[in-house]
Amino acid sequence: MAELNGAPVSQDELKALALVNYGHFTSMRVENQGIRGYSHHIERLVRDCRTLFGADLNRDQVREYVRQAISGREGAFVVRVTVFDPALELGRPGGPAEPNVLVTTRPAGSLPASPLRVQTATYVRDLPEVKHVGLFGALWHRRNAQLDGFDDCLFTDADSFVSEGATWNVGFFDGHQVVWPNAEILLGVTMRLIQQVHEATSLAPVNISDLPRMEAAFATNTAIGVRAITAINDVEFPGEHPILETLRKEYEEIPAEAV
Repeated sequence: MAELNGAPVSQDELKALALVNYGHFTSMRVENQGIRGYSHHIERLVRDCRTLFGADLNRDQVREYVRQAISGREGAFVVRVTVFDPALELGRPGGPAEPNVLVTTRPAGSLPASPLRVQTATYVRDLPEVKHVGLFGALWHRRNAQLDGFDDCLFTDADSFVSEGATWNVGFFDGHQVVWPNAEILLGVTMRLIQQVHEATSLAPVNISDLPRMEAAFATNTAIGVRAITAINDVEFPGEHPILETLRKEYEEIPAEAV
């Protein structure tokens, strides 16, 4: 399903998104017509729209588009809201912007998702605080990791400090508390919700050299919830650990918001 401003989208309307590739988005896991952290997702869209387009996004209108897209659908699936300007030209991105709202849906995988084995890559996304559609660098490193026999990539800076995954946040358990890397990252909604409900949490620099002392590692985003990481390069972690079950339970107990 794909709708632009509540109506079926045409190929011409998608050209700017495909060829210019300037915009931002958020993805949300829908379960029984509810979305955990929905208000955070909307705030992200509003904030990023101001950053990329200098325009205010109508929250109520977005809600109506999402309601229309998920109406009558049962079970779990992912709805994505992408904001872009179909009239944007490659040579004149600084012209007046009229952001449009594209809503698409796709199936959701079952939870918990299978563990990940990841390879580090030295990379910092452009404008990392924004969930933008410029995914070339992230996908390039994800592809290289998979060609090397891993499932995904984990980004570090030039000094080997960990930041985030290609499309997910990363967290660690040091035996006492959950540690989130203090780095330039996209603050994911799932990460934020877990930080709110799990008391023993800290924000600190995490270097590749620190990994052997960590008891567990995990990835988070709206589609996967809390997903175990069993290897980062040659450092191995357990696929099952009490902290993973605790975080999953705490996250799943957060009430979903009605759209």
